[in-house]
Amino acid sequence: MVFHVRLAKAEDEWIVVECPVLPGCVSQGKDEQEALSNIREAIAAWLWAEDRKAAAQAAKSGEPEILVTV
Repeated sequence: MVFHVRLAKAEDEWIVVECPVLPGCVSQGKDEQEALSNIREAIAAWLWAEDRKAAAQAAKSGEPEILVTV
């Protein structure tokens, strides 16, 4: 999967990176390389958390759950 991210330098000189398509998915790093590595982890965690929320809702409603890999 491919995600667009935005980089910005914070007042403390750290690089802040966000993934606009995933609300609240933000990370940072001391430099651009570290920030990009950290946002990759943040994106994976964000997607996992959203999947868990959806699975919990499906379980409550009794809907069948089918797993797919990407």
